[in-house]
Formats: sequence, structure tokens, C-alpha cells
Amino acid sequence: MESSLLDTAAAAGLCPAAAGRRHAGRAASFLSCSCASRDCRVSASYSHSISRMLSGVRSAARKKLFRTDQAADLLGIANWSDETSGGAGGHGHHQQQHWWTALEHNFVLEATDDEYGGVVVDADRLPDDKAAFARSLAASLSYWKSVGKKGVWLKLPVDRAEFVPLAVKEGFKYHHAEEAYLMMTYWIPDEPNMLPANASHQVGVGGFVINDQMEVLVVQEKYRGSSLDGVWKLPTGFILASEEIYTGASREVKEETGVDTEFVDVVAFRHAHNVAFQKSDLFFICMLRPVSSEIKIDETEIQAAKWMALEEFVKQPFIQEDHMFQKIMDICIQRLRKCYCGLTPHHVVSKFDDRTSTLYYNVAEPEDVNCSAT
Repeated sequence: MESSLLDTAAAAGLCPAAAGRRHAGRAASFLSCSCASRDCRVSASYSHSISRMLSGVRSAARKKLFRTDQAADLLGIANWSDETSGGAGGHGHHQQQHWWTALEHNFVLEATDDEYGGVVVDADRLPDDKAAFARSLAASLSYWKSVGKKGVWLKLPVDRAEFVPLAVKEGFKYHHAEEAYLMMTYWIPDEPNMLPANASHQVGVGGFVINDQMEVLVVQEKYRGSSLDGVWKLPTGFILASEEIYTGASREVKEETGVDTEFVDVVAFRHAHNVAFQKSDLFFICMLRPVSSEIKIDETEIQAAKWMALEEFVKQPFIQEDHMFQKIMDICIQRLRKCYCGLTPHHVVSKFDDRTSTLYYNVAEPEDVNCSAT
């Protein structure tokens, strides 16, 4: 098949210098000729794309993964046998144009292999227009199928939003979206889809900040449900992308109340399902030590904030009538009495991914042996 590809190039009169090298064993040799003809000058990135496609076609053909006519379909050549049989005759110029058109409009999208037998399309090297993208995507899927790839990850930036219907037409599914892109996937094998699903959880934090006078830092939110009218609650919020739980807890308290804090430990966490947009929710209750006391609220989110006596805070009907919040307060009080140990963060490195991560665990036993269970 390699010989056919190179013979076709030579017969099409692409370049005498390149044709003379067609038996050197490199499919891309005719793409990097030394002649000065304008028609033979090809950019390095374009030559690489074409070489990559032809290399894949050769490899698949050697492995008998698809027939010569399928390779012709992949390259967009209508009469492969006629063009490779030496019957070019006086049609060299026409065949030259045919080849360049086929190569220009049907190269495989640039992609890298993932560790699970699939490919990740390079979002920075997508075609510029819809027609070129449609042709390239169809050709790429044919090629990836032929060489046994499994999953395809296609990231479409917001400035390529017009490509989304074209990918859907080819069978791609939505995976997730961020502010600047949409991620789509395609599962090739005729077997259950093994691609990981979109993120299933959101992560929230609540800060239990208590000072030496046994006063708790509490807030009333500006936007709240009717069930929270008049209720004083702990400062809460969501963890940001790539943010640690302990830094997120202190940040949220600072943003809502203006109070600076030090992280002590995680005293408990709640796991709930079908919360926002049918996602699950992890909510971490963190004990924090105040290092300042002056309150300056974020008026966009918070109606009011104050230091409130712990006993008064716990006696609110909202807490007394809610089993979960009552249990959280019981745990926090036990932690204050040193009858309970929370989880503290420790930075560790695993050989699994050679990255530093944070492991939360306790390192001490309760100090008071006379502590009674709540």
C-alpha cells in the first residue's frame, strides 16, 4: 500500500525530486522535496499532519485492518485503482490537483493518545471553518476506528461553537461544559461505554468560628429561603477549583464577615444527593480559630453578621428542630471540650501519580478520659 501511495504521488507529477525518492520508505518524502516550485512548498505543520495520516493508513493496511478501497475513502480518492495503475497518461495535472485536494481536506485531526486506548483531540489545532472540520472529523473517526481506538475526547472552545452540531451529527455526546469550552465524547467499540462520567459532586464548607469568650461567628444571608428567615447560621460557601478545603473554609469566612481565621480541623462532613442540578454534595464542617474580631460584611451576599453566645446559638429552634444541625453542634461542643478529635490536613506524595495531595486524618486521642458520648 505504501508503494501505491508513493507511486500515485509520482504519477500525479507532484515533484520530480520527490518522485525520485519514492522508494526511500518514507510516505512523507514527496511532501518535503528540495525543489523551489511554489506548488511543492508545504508548511511543516501541514506536512506533519499529512505524514501522520498516511503513516496510519500504511500501518492499518499492513495489519489488514481495512481494505485498499477503505483507505481510498479515507483519503477522499474516488478511483484508487485507476490512479495507482500507471494509467495516468495525460492527466497528471488533474491528478496532482486531486491529490492535493484530498490531502488538504481529509487529514486526521491532531490528537494525542490517552492511557486508556483512546485519543484526545488537540483543541488548539482544529480547522478554521465548518466544512474543513466536518471533513476532518469524519476522516478521523474512520481512521481511529480502523486502528482500534476506543474513546474520543473532543474539546470545542467557545470560538468554535459552530462545530458542535457537526460533532453531534457524527454521534458525539455532551460530557461537560465550562465557561470557555464544551467537552464532547465518542465511544467507538460496540460494547459498554467505559469513559468516566462528568464530575458528580460539588464541595461546600461551613466555618465554625468560636472565640475565647465562647462566642460563635454567625451570619444572616441576604438571599435565603423562607425557612431561614430570622435564623443565624454559620458562614458557608463552595470550594473553588483547585482549592484546598482548609483554605476554602478560611476564605469563605473572610469574604462574608471580614474576620481572619486559622484552620483547626474538619469536625464532620455531610454527603447528600440530587442537590443542585441533580449533583451530589459534600459539605465539610470546619473548626476555625479567629485571629481578628472586627466584622465587615460582604453586602452582596450577607444581610448581617455578629458574634453570638454559643448557648444562644444552639438554642435556636432551627437547630433544635433539625437532627443534622443538632448533631453537628453536639460534635463541635465535644471538640471544644477535647472529647473529640477532628481531621487535620497532611501533605503526602503517592507513587500512583507522583503528585502532592492532602490527606485528612486525626493524630491524637481525646484528652479527657471522662468524656461521655452525646
